[in-house]
Amino acid sequence: MTNSFGEFENAKIFFLIGTNMTEAHPVAAYLVKRALKKGAKLIVADPRKHDLAKKADIYAQIKVGSDVAFLNGIMNVLLTEDLYDKKFIEENCENFDELKNTVMAYPPEKAEQISGVPAGTIREIARTMAAVKPAMLCYTLGITEHTCGKNNVMSTSNLQMLLGNLGMPSAGVNPLRGQNNVQGACDMGALPGVYPGYQSVANKEIKEKFAKAWGVDNLPEKPGLMIPDMMAALPTKKVRAFYIFGENLANSEPNITHVERELGSAEFIVCNDIFHTETTRFAHVILPAAAWCEDEGTFTSSERRVNRVRKIKEAPGDAKPNWWIFKEIAKRMGHEWKSNSTREIWDNEVSVLAPAYAGIKYSRIDGGENEPMNRDGLQWPCPNQDHPGTQFLHRDGKFTRGKGLFKGIEWTPPAEVEDAEYPFVLSTGRRLFHYHTRTQTARSGLDMILPEETADISHADARELGIANGEYVRVSSRRGSVKVKARVTEQIPPGLIWMAFHFREGNANWLTNNVFDPETKTAEYKACAVKLEKIG
Repeated sequence: MTNSFGEFENAKIFFLIGTNMTEAHPVAAYLVKRALKKGAKLIVADPRKHDLAKKADIYAQIKVGSDVAFLNGIMNVLLTEDLYDKKFIEENCENFDELKNTVMAYPPEKAEQISGVPAGTIREIARTMAAVKPAMLCYTLGITEHTCGKNNVMSTSNLQMLLGNLGMPSAGVNPLRGQNNVQGACDMGALPGVYPGYQSVANKEIKEKFAKAWGVDNLPEKPGLMIPDMMAALPTKKVRAFYIFGENLANSEPNITHVERELGSAEFIVCNDIFHTETTRFAHVILPAAAWCEDEGTFTSSERRVNRVRKIKEAPGDAKPNWWIFKEIAKRMGHEWKSNSTREIWDNEVSVLAPAYAGIKYSRIDGGENEPMNRDGLQWPCPNQDHPGTQFLHRDGKFTRGKGLFKGIEWTPPAEVEDAEYPFVLSTGRRLFHYHTRTQTARSGLDMILPEETADISHADARELGIANGEYVRVSSRRGSVKVKARVTEQIPPGLIWMAFHFREGNANWLTNNVFDPETKTAEYKACAVKLEKIG
């Protein structure tokens, strides 16, 4: 997030696109609702009319996969009606002409044809956002989980730069992270092209810095593989061993049948996890890990806030902290890592090697001699120990790269669209009562509240097919089929089916399409073609 959750309450307007915060991020949704009670306006763009959409001043029921065209339509209005922030753009941005040339080809009427949002609503959104500043834009996986996910994200940035909604409180582009500590994992280098702190592997000086610190030679100069590429390389033996750390790929990746073939072809799989999962069935070795409350450490939230996590109980059986497991594996490979605790790892390695965290020390977030504890943690970048942390990024329009870069983005449809044989669009997401693949929530009693998956469908489609609420139906794609109960709801527009992937039986990922954004390698969970059948 460029901004912070603490800024929500004082926001004047929210633009929420591709996010059902009430179920996926209920705490953040609560903060939005508090702001609405104080008079903030709300614009929601989402295929489903979920709870926050019902509270919106303007609701745009956008078609799945049409975000770029819809956002280009809004920007077209801002340009044609001279509603954009010229001063901000002139002083802080570049490549404006490319953006203008692209979005001028998306008048609201064209955007309506693609997105399904009436041209009048598109104009109303543009005029409202231009009139009320600053505006906070928030999105979640409804923006990123497409073959054009990167383009969707860049379009949200284009819009906020065009309006001058960056570099100030209660503004910005704010992605709400999809899973616990996913921000922290990325921060620590769990991406194939960067070291901790988003330092490029292609930078020679950075490579040499880490090689010296780690006591190794010949660190890679090119980015490694993303998960889909690693898995695709298992059957060909280009990847022979696969270490799976805290991930249930056999339930969470698209096209489960295909995923299981890939996992089954691996020569050697190690699973490092806190429970058995559908994926540990494929493991040759399972390393039992301590859970979050069984070890010391840090988590980093969506707003870049590094918080302490404290041990409250002993890990059961042979379970060990993850850092200890990694250190022991390294030891057996001939390396003696010096750090012997999470505190030593952070203070002596992370904060030393990554400039963005240089000022974050355990003494500052944990309390120490002669130093009060920052009970709410610290937000990076925090370049030195006198720095208070950064509440929001790009202050006064001063971007990390220098100037904000506009990009002209053309709309592209999903990889698979509805047709005569498969006339419905399936989109997927999360439900309030379960988390991800239920590895934890299934063991916590929440199955009593939500015991099985459903296929959410519109009243119109239910009437046409003679389907009653709670009746079992079959949903099929070109990759598989599942039997689930129908949930007939006003949230869903005709032609759309919505499901989650929390359960093994009825998992939407038996149906989803294993196609990916060419750069981010994020799967297109949000769009594939399916058919719906009433079971006699």
